[in-house]
Amino acid sequence: MQSENDHADKKMMEIAMTPVSDRMFRFVSMVALFATLSLHGAAALADQALWPKLRQGGHVILMRHAVTVPGVGDPSSFALGDCSTQRNLSAQGRDDARQIGKLFRDKAIPVEEVWSSRWCRCIDTALIAFEGVKTMSMLDSIFNEDSKRAADRTADAMRVIPRSGLKGNLVLVTHQQNIQALTGESLSAGEMLVTKMGRDGRLELVGRMLPTLK
Repeated sequence: MQSENDHADKKMMEIAMTPVSDRMFRFVSMVALFATLSLHGAAALADQALWPKLRQGGHVILMRHAVTVPGVGDPSSFALGDCSTQRNLSAQGRDDARQIGKLFRDKAIPVEEVWSSRWCRCIDTALIAFEGVKTMSMLDSIFNEDSKRAADRTADAMRVIPRSGLKGNLVLVTHQQNIQALTGESLSAGEMLVTKMGRDGRLELVGRMLPTLK
């Protein structure tokens, strides 16, 4: 009968005979999986810490529109106000928007106003998640704008964001490039940045929330 020591020696021999590239791939895969789980866990903890702060009001929440059908930018036939010519929300994006709105209501998060880009994917995200949406041209996509027009639109957005006096939270539903210009942060579809207006007139990061909230 094979002893436990013999069995262990055999396993060690099998591992030793496994090509180095295979062992390295398995190791890297395990590390990547652990890192992904850790990041999701940290994000969930961050979300939980943000809810009490949001209940107090006074925050500016920058939200990237939810997930869309595949594509980059918009079709060449794009026309503002005609959703059939634009890249629109996917079924998942609509579900994510509904989930976000439900969580805000369930956790009694006061939403004072909701402003949206005039792009259909932003308006739909805002309407599905919240109520009383106001479209704002300064939140329109700067994806195809030259640097001067993009800078001007960003400056216009900063000028209209209240410096103080928010009793609830202000939600801005816009685009990746716009949010990056306003805050320097890059977001995934449906992700949100929770910010407060600083004394220097800049948005200060409080935290970020994934579209798959808890």
